Amino acid sequence: MLQVFKNTKFDFIRCQKIAYSASILVILIGVVSVIMHRGFNLSVDFIGGTTMQMKFEKPFHDDLGKIRDIISELGFGSPEVKTIGQVVNNELQVTVGKQAEGDIVSKSIKNALTEKYPENSFEVRRVETVGPKIGGELKRDAIVATILSLIAILIYVGFRFNLPFGVASVIPLFHDVLVTLTVFSLLNLEVSLTFIAALLTIVGYSLNDTIVIFDRIRENLKNGLKGKSFTDVVNGSINQTLSRTIITSLTTLFVSFALYLLGSDAIKDFALALTVGVVVGTYSTIFIATSILVAWHNKKPIVK
Repeated sequence: MLQVFKNTKFDFIRCQKIAYSASILVILIGVVSVIMHRGFNLSVDFIGGTTMQMKFEKPFHDDLGKIRDIISELGFGSPEVKTIGQVVNNELQVTVGKQAEGDIVSKSIKNALTEKYPENSFEVRRVETVGPKIGGELKRDAIVATILSLIAILIYVGFRFNLPFGVASVIPLFHDVLVTLTVFSLLNLEVSLTFIAALLTIVGYSLNDTIVIFDRIRENLKNGLKGKSFTDVVNGSINQTLSRTIITSLTTLFVSFALYLLGSDAIKDFALALTVGVVVGTYSTIFIATSILVAWHNKKPIVK
């Protein structure tokens, strides 16, 4: 196998406090971002109603109040008007809790903005309509699917190895999901069913990486510690699999980043989530999962 790093002796476990602190800080930033944005930018998949995505020719941020008033006058209820993506893109998302047959709602909004906000032309990029009952069911099913997948992983790894390995493999998966959600909240990107698919893909990728390292740890522990500390065995196992981890991560990262740069708008959010997940998943496998395993051993020895 191609070796990028040979005979490395990095002390990864020594960095566990820094890793924990960095992860907690990022997640706290995510919590603050969610509060400031008053929740996630949920797609119409989850909230029901009609969602329109528009790209304006010129900046419109000083006119958000005017745009909101124009749409409110249509009688579709209180609209949710927010920018999406980078500010320089001049993209706006409008969501109203109103469904109708055909494109009555979207046409009404387009005509109203064209007539009463003529100084800034725009094009409609996307229109979606979902009923509130279906949206609620989709939201519930997405949450249940994610939680059940994590529980199934805990059971699987617990049987394949033992409970400490199972716990040490699942906690980083929660970490990866939370950090990816943080990025999407900071960028105010849309959380949709496609995003949920990306999260489940990230969970699978991160778990696979963790299993490889845990397998090597188990192999190195078969004959006992032989005068080495448990921390030394874990550090040695990470270093032995480091080339495989880096090569696999970079290969996946190149593909996901290329999709983000060159792919269509429909796949950009998925590609971005996957890109973030690959980086975070590699980090959590090396620094979080193994550190949890060492911490467990220090409290209750896994190998005597």
